[in-house]
Amino acid sequence: MKFINRKRELGALNDWWGEKGSHLIILYGKRRVGKTELIKQFVMDKPSVYFLADRVSERDNLKMFSQTIGGFFGDKYIEDAGFSEWYYLFDYLKKKKKKIILAIDEFPYLVESNKAISSVFQKGWDEYLKDTNIFLILSGSSIGMMESETLVFKAPLYGRRTGQIFLHPLRFKEVKEFFPGHKFDNILKIHTVSGGTPAYILHLAEEKTFKNMLVKRIFNPQAYLYNEVEFILKEELREPRTYLSILKAIALGKRKFGEIVNETGLQKNVIMKYLHVLEDLHLIKKEVSVTEKAPLRSKKGLYQILDQFFLFWFNYVFPFKSDLELERHDSVFLKLDKEFNFLLSQNYEKIASDILLDHTKEIFPILKIGRWWDRNEEIDIVGLNEGKNKIVFGEVKWSNKKVGTDIYENLKRKTEKVVWGKENRKEYFCLFSKNGFTDNMKKLARREKVYLFHKDELNRW
Repeated sequence: MKFINRKRELGALNDWWGEKGSHLIILYGKRRVGKTELIKQFVMDKPSVYFLADRVSERDNLKMFSQTIGGFFGDKYIEDAGFSEWYYLFDYLKKKKKKIILAIDEFPYLVESNKAISSVFQKGWDEYLKDTNIFLILSGSSIGMMESETLVFKAPLYGRRTGQIFLHPLRFKEVKEFFPGHKFDNILKIHTVSGGTPAYILHLAEEKTFKNMLVKRIFNPQAYLYNEVEFILKEELREPRTYLSILKAIALGKRKFGEIVNETGLQKNVIMKYLHVLEDLHLIKKEVSVTEKAPLRSKKGLYQILDQFFLFWFNYVFPFKSDLELERHDSVFLKLDKEFNFLLSQNYEKIASDILLDHTKEIFPILKIGRWWDRNEEIDIVGLNEGKNKIVFGEVKWSNKKVGTDIYENLKRKTEKVVWGKENRKEYFCLFSKNGFTDNMKKLARREKVYLFHKDELNRW
């Protein structure tokens, strides 16, 4: 897999490695987001033992781990006989007095085979490893289990970690690095399907045409992406069917709490519990208007799916499984022809916020960004800096029409309803367009210093 970006995460790992003493690092994130590749890049030029746990018995995992440890130290006896207990392994490492990286990937599989394994590692850390030069990485794809076993207050390993990394999907500008020389529109299409998950991107990009990509890599019942969402939910959750129902409702536009209740038929108190779990797993978030003073207490929130692939899957795979199992693609492509451009425009709107944040030097440091809405009006992007009393308003258009002065004038009209900041706040304006801007809009932008973005490129006045 081509390794893209992750400079901040690699930098953090290397900084910790440069410090004296032991380290216990928790690395977690969704499946295929690039955790294993990050570990491999980090350990590439360092003394290290990498072990990928498997869904086998604890004894078999310990035996395979022993073989890996024995192989690293050239210890034939350990390689053949292995350790009978984890504590013997920890004691062996302590006595070696060697600065090495010990990376255990898919730590949750060890937890599955022994519910007390986190307590075992806690004792191993406290009594054997914490005063050594061991750099221990515990990595896993089950977000819920990694947090419950290592990060939350009641977890046995709570308080032992010296650092943690939650590995997020790549941002759009990082996804672009996979496709040097490719057109923005084509990359946006792939990103609208795959999101920022590196493995999905590379898997889909192997096909030459967009249609082939969908047919072979997603709509094919034998393709791993065909059942990927259901597999992830089964890994994380005890009642995946209920969560599927809730996610489907949100993906199809039922974003208010009451709409989700009506769509699923579940009781309000039950739905609230499930929504909190999905938020904890970083699968959804509750979006509130960016100027809300108390967002956590707001009753005006709209739920949205965070993973772009989940959003695509619930729109174009889940409803058509009966047809896709029989290799009938007509109905799904009929929906794609009618609605995919809307999904593109929604995704471009999200990406536009990131693009704006990358140009804060030209405007002002934006400390908070999001959408604004009231009962009758909506603004695509609003960026705030309370300390400087500055606010920027943005409108995003993914259309074949060039953006004209009417869009700008309408945006200015809507900003009068935005209650935020002190008197005489400083206002800025920006427009995003798929197909550029009219000559009149360009003239007006120069006169009033409106920031114009053609796709992801900032037009200079």
